[in-house]
Amino acid sequence: MTSSHANLPDDIDALKALVFARDEVLHRQQAQPAALQERLTSREQEIAHLKLLIDKLKRMQFGRKSEKLARQFEQLELRLEDLQTDEGATEAATPIKSQVKVRSERQALPEHLAREERVYLPEAEDCPACGGNLKPLGEDVSEQLEYVRAHFRVIRHRRPKLACACCDTIVQQPAPSRPIERGVAGPHLLAHIITGKFLDHQPLYRQQAIYARDGVALDASQMGHWPGCVSGLLNPLVEAVRAYALGGTKVHGGDTPLPVLEAGRGGTKTGWLWVYVRDDRPFGSHEAPAVWFAYTPDRRGEHPQRHLASFSGVLQADAFAGYAPLYENDSIREAACMAHARRKIDDLHAVRPNAITEEALHRIGELYRREAEIRGKPPDERRQVRQAQAVPRLEALGRWYESVLPTRSAKSDTTRAIQYSLNRRPALAYYCEDGQAEIDNLIAERALRGVAIGRRNYLFAGADSGGERAAAMHSLIGTARLNGINPEAYLAYVLERIADHPVNRIAELLPWNVAQQLPDTAKIEPIR
Repeated sequence: MTSSHANLPDDIDALKALVFARDEVLHRQQAQPAALQERLTSREQEIAHLKLLIDKLKRMQFGRKSEKLARQFEQLELRLEDLQTDEGATEAATPIKSQVKVRSERQALPEHLAREERVYLPEAEDCPACGGNLKPLGEDVSEQLEYVRAHFRVIRHRRPKLACACCDTIVQQPAPSRPIERGVAGPHLLAHIITGKFLDHQPLYRQQAIYARDGVALDASQMGHWPGCVSGLLNPLVEAVRAYALGGTKVHGGDTPLPVLEAGRGGTKTGWLWVYVRDDRPFGSHEAPAVWFAYTPDRRGEHPQRHLASFSGVLQADAFAGYAPLYENDSIREAACMAHARRKIDDLHAVRPNAITEEALHRIGELYRREAEIRGKPPDERRQVRQAQAVPRLEALGRWYESVLPTRSAKSDTTRAIQYSLNRRPALAYYCEDGQAEIDNLIAERALRGVAIGRRNYLFAGADSGGERAAAMHSLIGTARLNGINPEAYLAYVLERIADHPVNRIAELLPWNVAQQLPDTAKIEPIR
């Protein structure tokens, strides 16, 4: 018998207590690795999530939409320009007969451009060979495209006074109305400044420098005063756009932040631009599209609830919780955005591609391929195709998602991306029930794209009033572009007339109602 056995007590109860104590120690020793393993797994998941987030932020900063890649594109374009310039220099130095023409046929110059005729007659009136009379034998005509620099023009309004020789009555034509009373800026200049800032993203101080090169010194504070003056004239028209945009049976909603200068603190706060788009062209409607922007100083849900208080129909938007109260009654039906659901999977696939993300993207891609085939078709036809082809694929996608979840950690990013779609399954599938609805909300995202680009240039709005003004201008500019109208030409037409236009007939100045009165040069490719 060993010494350890010799030390064991003879009492049975004491032996039991000793065994129980030993089992408790062993249990604690076994539990410690399990707890450590659980903590280690949790930390590994957190590390994986943070790595994914960092990779995502890096792709946002350095990815396809980044300034870095934009500079690379610019460098490639510059290199192409240099090669084309070298080619032109070589052709210029090469005798014409030895040049080999491999270029495609040159396109005709646009017919709407003004033509200036220059006729080159022979210097001699008689035949240089025999002295005989010369007679017409046809002509060679060629065209050259030239650029005439944009220029300022001063319009002098003269109103002669006439006096009656009998009764001394004085007769004079009343002064024409101006967009800004006693203002020096004409409607075309105002339209140019507004579109320069809100469409071409040129802040006023940059426009001031450009105009100075033309020898016209405009005071920056005066230029900043002009858009504020005309905004009061344009507000009834913006209200007409709002009423029309929210007067249909479907609207696409979205929002984006807008930095706003905080008075007295030297910093900026975050305001918000909300967008609501009425665009029924995807289901073959001939109703004009329109977009209305609204500014708010924060992102509280009460704002879209107020904006859509009188709306009734389908709201296609993202998963913002502020929209939820709108769906509590039957007046507004929710249609979610499949692009948002896909983007969550695509972000994972871009960083860590695997069989699950690849399969999910393939299944969602099948849904989009069906949509491409019925774009522009009537609502009934779209609904029939979706019921027959999209509904079975959506149901299969949901079952496949549910089968994948048990194989993944509850805290993994893949689980979160899948759970987003499962939690919003009815809203994501709503478009199959309504031929007027869309599979996603890209219509609203495209409307916000111009705001995002401009935000990089002018950095922030000067005040909440500046945010409201930006929303009004984006409403008019965006609606004109949706209807295939040059926004500058449209605003010039409106500003020339709106001061004298009856307010109760303001809808007559909506873009689609004035399109026929605008010149052909005002027509552009509609935004779709």
